[in-house]
Amino acid sequence: MIDELLPDSVVAVEAYGEEARRLAPLYPEELACVARAVDKRRREFAAVRACARRAMEKLGVQPQAVVPGERGAPRWPEGLIGSMTHCDGYCAAALVRAGDLASLGVDAEPHGPLPDGVLPSVALPDEARRLANLTALHPEVHWDRLLFSAKESVYKAWFPLTGKWLDFKEADIEVHTDPGTSRLGGFRAALLVPGPVVGGRRLSGFEGRWTVTGSHVATAVTVPHA
Repeated sequence: MIDELLPDSVVAVEAYGEEARRLAPLYPEELACVARAVDKRRREFAAVRACARRAMEKLGVQPQAVVPGERGAPRWPEGLIGSMTHCDGYCAAALVRAGDLASLGVDAEPHGPLPDGVLPSVALPDEARRLANLTALHPEVHWDRLLFSAKESVYKAWFPLTGKWLDFKEADIEVHTDPGTSRLGGFRAALLVPGPVVGGRRLSGFEGRWTVTGSHVATAVTVPHA
């Protein structure tokens, strides 16, 4: 699911169902991070790191611990950048060599409507109007959940470049479908605050891709060096 949204330079490993809920081995420093966590949290934490280690192996890097850093962002091995996501019944990790991309963010969510009252805290007025138009055209897609996921991917790509928080309403996202389908498309995130400087150029926004299955929605943002 995630890999179809990413360039060939990115290695994505994902797990579904019972595999995504299995308690994979953890390194001691990782165990310390979830020592007091409930069982569900420990399993998600372990499963997504198992995906990350398989991605490391595919890139020719010795598997190693992935511990949370500032604001929970994963600390990757030297020379790699990446992103992880997990939700009920699914987890994935996407890694790439730092020379190939400046940043990367992925997110997956259950394909269902957001809980009541959440959308107004996430969406700008223009975004809400565009979602209403998309819903009228393609009611089989939960566009509110897709927008939420896209904003999560934007933040995951933003934070490694800036070290700063980005509020949901500090990026204006416009979603579009690919021709002939309502299950795959792209989006543009216009940053409403000064963007990061990449390759000597200040970015005004990010580009992303999305896909929807019967059970999940996934989004991805990649930031090239120039």
